[in-house]
Amino acid sequence: MELLQLKYFLTTARHGNMTRAARELYISQPALSKMIKSLENELGVPLFDRKGKHIVLNAFGEKFLKRANQALSALEQGVAEITEMSKENVEIISLYVAVGSMLLPWIVRRFRDKYPHIRFNLIQHPGKTGKALTYDFAITSEPLEHNEHVILLEEEIMLGVPRQHPLSSRNEVTLLELEHEKFISLTTGNPLRRTTDRFFADLPFSPDIIFESDDPATVRGLIESGLGISFIPSILWSGLLTEDIELIPIRGHRCIRTIYLSWPTKEEPTGLEQSFFVFIQQLFKEILPGNRR
Repeated sequence: MELLQLKYFLTTARHGNMTRAARELYISQPALSKMIKSLENELGVPLFDRKGKHIVLNAFGEKFLKRANQALSALEQGVAEITEMSKENVEIISLYVAVGSMLLPWIVRRFRDKYPHIRFNLIQHPGKTGKALTYDFAITSEPLEHNEHVILLEEEIMLGVPRQHPLSSRNEVTLLELEHEKFISLTTGNPLRRTTDRFFADLPFSPDIIFESDDPATVRGLIESGLGISFIPSILWSGLLTEDIELIPIRGHRCIRTIYLSWPTKEEPTGLEQSFFVFIQQLFKEILPGNRR
């Protein structure tokens, strides 16, 4: 299978029309048809259904489109990284950080203290570009498909309440006691929000969320203002907290989240990636409460 076949396939799939695709590719329509037919023969299945002057992806084509996009995205990123390295003689680590973004400055600084020639490509908000997300490592609170992983940290999720709140003097609280409380939460789709939403799966009520934000610092500020309560990761958010917020353990439910370090399956690590793998695990051990100095 050739790279050119993939490019021709993706262009044809995007246009749904051989004539327009051929025009963009600066080739004749018969040449494009021949290339697509050659690809289909190699795969042993048709990728398009013909409907008059238009062609549409069938089930085989839809499945192949996803993988073709991933392959070309990875190649494009590889070309960009090699080009950058050739210009400045640097090595690059692509790091996708879905959780724990407040640790990023610390991670980058500590690793570059040891490897000053390293450059990080940091991915925090990939959005919906349609392109596959490519990275060397990912820090997430959910296992990623087609990835291997190790556990970096398990942390308790606690209830954060304003200092003047009636619950602030409690040593512990249950979720059932929170039915009539006003909650401040991260936005839907945030990994921590998905975790905390699952706490209520077996309860007869859902939390009454009156404010949402995609910024942990905003959530903290709203709690401090006395506008509501929220779920707070006890370790990774500890640097955001002030004396105006009381943390209360939650009993009766396993309110825990797991932080993973993931990497694409079957990828052969470079020497630099192996060094980062050891480094990041050691760094997370340092932030465990029992290891703090």
